Amino acid sequence: MHMADALISPVVGGTLWAATAGMTAYCATKISKEKNDSLDSYKIENYEKKIPLMGVMGAFVFASQMINFTIPGTGSSGHIGGGILLASLLGPEAGFLTIASVLLIQCLFFADGGLLAYGCNVINMGFFACFIAYPLIYKKIMKGNYTTSKIFISSILSVVIGLQLGAFGVVMETLVSGISELPFSTFVALMQPIHLAIGLVEGILTGCVLSFVYNARPELLDNKQKEGGKMTFKGIVTTLAVITLIIGGGLSLVASSNPDGLEWAIFNVTGKEELKSDSKTSEVLSGIQETTAFLPDYSFKDSEGEVGTTVSGIVGSAITLGVCALVGIGLHKSKQKSHKAN
Repeated sequence: MHMADALISPVVGGTLWAATAGMTAYCATKISKEKNDSLDSYKIENYEKKIPLMGVMGAFVFASQMINFTIPGTGSSGHIGGGILLASLLGPEAGFLTIASVLLIQCLFFADGGLLAYGCNVINMGFFACFIAYPLIYKKIMKGNYTTSKIFISSILSVVIGLQLGAFGVVMETLVSGISELPFSTFVALMQPIHLAIGLVEGILTGCVLSFVYNARPELLDNKQKEGGKMTFKGIVTTLAVITLIIGGGLSLVASSNPDGLEWAIFNVTGKEELKSDSKTSEVLSGIQETTAFLPDYSFKDSEGEVGTTVSGIVGSAITLGVCALVGIGLHKSKQKSHKAN
């Protein structure tokens, strides 16, 4: 559901860039100023452990988004958004910062999603999942004792709701932008059902990952849970890193070639998978993106083939892991300074 620049006006794009910047500042500030004196030493140590987890989960989401799964009977495909998965393991603030980092890397280095539309994509795929669906759906269902069935139910419902809000956000953003080629009633009638199907698949996949993590290290999902489980923390991080490498370097080769839900909806409305923009702002930003994207569309420039996809999956996952880990380290150091000052 990565929006292209042609789907929005500069005003809408700029407004949601500002909203994304504001949310980023809010998340960073809240994490750094969270009071450790209200936590016991175990919870502080558990917080510090999430720094490497932030890196590996960012890489995992990056790699997973490269795998489009077919939606039977539609001619469309979908990929995971990852917002609920990240919020469940890292918390909503760190989850939002991670998905924002993933989307920025995809945009700048792989030309996946427009630069003008970056703020829209972060709000649609990050904000709705991390700050609406996660606290209001996932956490409400997960109150009390954790069970595998509750994990699956909460994952499916929260992912579906979050993706429905994100899909409706796309429709509203095109409407406010005055994109007449995408009339509201027709566009929304296509966007919501196809993303319902995509959300159901993503919800099941999210439930599988969270169930694995909970059985391996339950304290990563439930801060009240003391350490225990079938794997060490290092083991689970290593396992997720290996899975990420397999997904990015291998499974990405068998991704569906069908258009994703957004492209499918646009095609069924306009007869084209992509729209063109006459905006000077969009033209300038597209030029910047062409310069920074060394593997556009996850392939080598002016060439096609599986090698580019494999390299994109591995390199992109490595970059994402490093960036997200650095973000986590920066937040942790800021948190330490904040407590020393107090």
